Amino acid sequence: MLEIRDLYKRYGKFTALDGLNLEIGKGELFGFVGPNGAGKTTTMRIMAGLLKADSGSVRINGVDAVTQPAKIKEKIGYMPDFFGVYDNLKAMEYMEFYASIYGIEGLEARELCRDLMKLVNLEDKEDAYVDGLSRGMKQRLCLARSLVHNPELLILDEPASGLDPRARFEMKEILKNLSSMGKTIIISSHILPELAEMCTSIGIIEHGKMVVKGTVDDIMSRMSASNPLLIRFASGKQEAIQLLKENPAVKSIAIQEDSVAVGFGGGQEEEAHLLAQLVTAGIGICHFGREEGNLESLFMQLTKEDEDEG
Repeated sequence: MLEIRDLYKRYGKFTALDGLNLEIGKGELFGFVGPNGAGKTTTMRIMAGLLKADSGSVRINGVDAVTQPAKIKEKIGYMPDFFGVYDNLKAMEYMEFYASIYGIEGLEARELCRDLMKLVNLEDKEDAYVDGLSRGMKQRLCLARSLVHNPELLILDEPASGLDPRARFEMKEILKNLSSMGKTIIISSHILPELAEMCTSIGIIEHGKMVVKGTVDDIMSRMSASNPLLIRFASGKQEAIQLLKENPAVKSIAIQEDSVAVGFGGGQEEEAHLLAQLVTAGIGICHFGREEGNLESLFMQLTKEDEDEG
C-alpha cells in the first residue's frame, strides 16, 4: 500500500528527513510516533503531495507522490494537525462543499454526507453551524470531510490533539471502526498508550530516521529483553545476592526489601540457568522474570539512546 524509500528533506541547514524508509501494508492502522521536530508532519505532507521532497520516493499503490502529486490526492484523505473550517456554514453545507470539489453533488452528495456524519457520530448536527461545534466535533467533522472521495489511505496528523478524554475516546473508536472496514490509516501522535491500544503496528521516528518499526507485541518483546530481571524471594535473599555477584552476566543489582532488580546481559538460556542455580541452592523464589515495560518507556529509551549516540 505505502512504500517510502530513502526520503530526504532539508530546510536550509536543518535535515528534517534523513533517508527515511517505511512500508505499510493494506488495511494497517499504523501509529507514527516521534517527538516534536522528528519529521512526522514533513513525511505526511510529502505523502499527501503538499510538499516536495529533496530526493527519494513515496509510492501509494504504485503511484509516486513525489512525481505525481496531483494523482496521489485521489488516493488519500489527509487531515492536517491544523485545519481550516468555514464557520459561517452549517455542518451539512460544509460536507457538501467538500463533496462538490470531488464532483459529487445533489442527492448523491446529501446521502453520502449524511452517511459520513453518522459514521463520526454527528448525525444530529447537520443543521448546526460549524463555529458552534466543540473542538472534538470539529475534529470528527474534518475526519468525515477527508472521507468524501472514499480514499484508499487516510493520513491523520495528530487527530486527537487538544481533545478532552471523552473526545479522545470517541475519535479512537471511530478510527478502529474505519480500520475494521478495511481502510489503511497512518496516524501520528505523541499519546503513546492510546496508539498501543488501537494500532496494528507502530514506528518511532527520530531526527528524520525510523528508529524502530513493528507490531506492538514485537516491539514490547524486544524491549522486555533488555529490561531488568525482577527476582522476589520467600527466603535466602542474602545467599542469592552472593550468587548473583558471581554470575558474569549480571551487570548490576538493585536491592529492594524482598526482591532485587538485576541488570542481566544474558538471553533466555542464561536466565533459565540462573533460575536453576538459585533453586538448586535452596533459595525460595516467589517471582522470577523481566520487568514489564510499556510503549512510552520504550519511546523514551530509544530516543535517549539516539541522543547519546549523536
